[in-house]
Amino acid sequence: MIVGTAGHIDHGKTSLVRALTGVPGDRLKEEKARGITIDLGFAYLPLPDGPTLGFIDVPGHEKFVRTMVAGASGIDVALLVVAADDGVMPQTREHLAILDLLGIERGIVALTKADAVGPDRIADVAAQVREMVEGTTLAEAEILPVSAVTGLGMDALHAKLAAEAWTRHAHHDNDRFRLAVDRVFTLPGIGLVVTGTVLSGAIQVKDAVVISPSGLPARVRSIHAQDQDAEEGCAGDRVALNLAGPDITKDAIHRGDMVVDPFLHAPTDRIDARLRLLPGEPRAITSWFPARLHHASADVGARVVLLDGEQLRPGDVADVQLVLDRPIAAAALDRFVLRDTTAQRTVGGGFFIDLRAPARQRRTPQRLAEREALSQPDPTDSLRGLLDTPPFARDLEAFARDRALAAGAVDRAVAPLSPVLFNAGDGRTALSPLRWQQFVEALAEALAAFHGEHPDLQGLPRETLRRAILPRLPAAAFVQALQHPDVAARVVRDGAFLRLASHTPTATPEDEAAWQLIAPLLGGDERFRPPRVRDIAALLGRPENEIRQRLKSAARRGLADQVAHDHFFLRPVMHEMVLIAADIAAHAPDGRFTAAEFRDRLDNGRKVAIQILECFDRQGVMLNRGTRRSLRADYLDLYGREASPVGRPDFKSG
Repeated sequence: MIVGTAGHIDHGKTSLVRALTGVPGDRLKEEKARGITIDLGFAYLPLPDGPTLGFIDVPGHEKFVRTMVAGASGIDVALLVVAADDGVMPQTREHLAILDLLGIERGIVALTKADAVGPDRIADVAAQVREMVEGTTLAEAEILPVSAVTGLGMDALHAKLAAEAWTRHAHHDNDRFRLAVDRVFTLPGIGLVVTGTVLSGAIQVKDAVVISPSGLPARVRSIHAQDQDAEEGCAGDRVALNLAGPDITKDAIHRGDMVVDPFLHAPTDRIDARLRLLPGEPRAITSWFPARLHHASADVGARVVLLDGEQLRPGDVADVQLVLDRPIAAAALDRFVLRDTTAQRTVGGGFFIDLRAPARQRRTPQRLAEREALSQPDPTDSLRGLLDTPPFARDLEAFARDRALAAGAVDRAVAPLSPVLFNAGDGRTALSPLRWQQFVEALAEALAAFHGEHPDLQGLPRETLRRAILPRLPAAAFVQALQHPDVAARVVRDGAFLRLASHTPTATPEDEAAWQLIAPLLGGDERFRPPRVRDIAALLGRPENEIRQRLKSAARRGLADQVAHDHFFLRPVMHEMVLIAADIAAHAPDGRFTAAEFRDRLDNGRKVAIQILECFDRQGVMLNRGTRRSLRADYLDLYGREASPVGRPDFKSG
């Protein structure tokens, strides 16, 4: 259990920790010389046959309040220290405000130097404290008079802390690993070491991690947890990690960085949050208010953008957007504190809501509903709200990442909602059953309307239809949705187009008769190098313009595709060439290939091969990287029919 001290300078925090643990909290030469704590100090107290208490001794001087914020993040119990001779002081109130803003609900108030005053003074200061904590998260905290000199009350304080440790709420095992770095140093024969409090999850020796926001990969060589060698560090532990990696140096990692599970690395510099402005602030704040954001051990400049109204008054709570000077590593629902730019006072604080906040349309009803859903602490409640809020389709991996949820935690959150899920690539898209049925009906209605207006066309282009339908699914999920039984029974994939199963493109008898003559000329052994339009016209003895119109009619009906002005290819041949390109890419070391390699496989001329590839580029099937191309896997079926062997869909309900 982590115990964090807080209180005014020279009220005896370090002496109290020394009396409890026998370990001096001051660790810096300057601290010992001046007799005050400048940076975080640490001490440990193993309980008999029980857990170890870890003490974070934070500085009390106003100049070092930002360090106090770093120390308070991740603590289990606050030990608020008030000297009985001085009573409540300015930094006492500010430290209490910070503890309150960080949502720390378990605490003890120690009235130190109780041996230096009489009973009446102790009662008077206790009354001051009780009035001060009223309405805060520490309103029910027990007040204990103590003396580090005579030992008065120390047994009672020790017993209270031990009781808190034994009844400590277990940290959630649903979360992925995050450690807020507060120190970085090197040790001879060991290498680079970072220390901090584990905010969530667990870490083991040999685990891979990422330093965020820089993105440097590292590996854990050894672990020191609660001042002892360990194989694992867990949420709530004070941990030292010995890290190794090609770019891991003392200058590459800084206080304020996070060591995280690689899945979580996604820095942000624009965050929607819920902010409470402290009642003691002298005036209301307006949009673009400058401040210092303190989150875990990070300290970064920020601007506050109001999302409701024109000002936020002292004591009020409102949603805001925090625009940061540089990216940080964070998780949704993390607590933060705002201080003014001069570091003179604490302004307010709250918790993060959305790490991917938009820069525009921040005040729309849709965004208001999204923020309300994202602010729910229970993942199931949050997802339920998101699935009923535009755009309705939600990326479950992004949700899990931004909440630092472990692999199985999001599945447990999703299960009660029984959504329709589409597993595509690295992500999963979820729709509620109601929104899924609305999607299916909207799809059918859009196609029916299009067929009514254009009975001679084979259907709507797949991408055009995807963008027109709400809920709007990501491209890969949309492809899978088309293969869902609810859709496949009504909608046919016809190459790059979609049509209702009941729709057959109409053709004039003249078009149909002409196609019966043209089609054989485009197939067979010459299918990869079919005759040009003018050559077909010469072979059939027809005008070139007529043949061109007949071929365009066939293209509208999905029988052929126009690759260039003078070149048409049969639809099945287009699909065959896509699969050939995919095979070339599969055998390439980097998945990329040249036009020459494609030309050689088709046994075709360079000009025609280039025309084919450029057509694929325009359709989005390929990505052109200079002289080399790669394929987009989710577009491989663009020219295929329903029975094309592109891969089985991966979707499920619930």
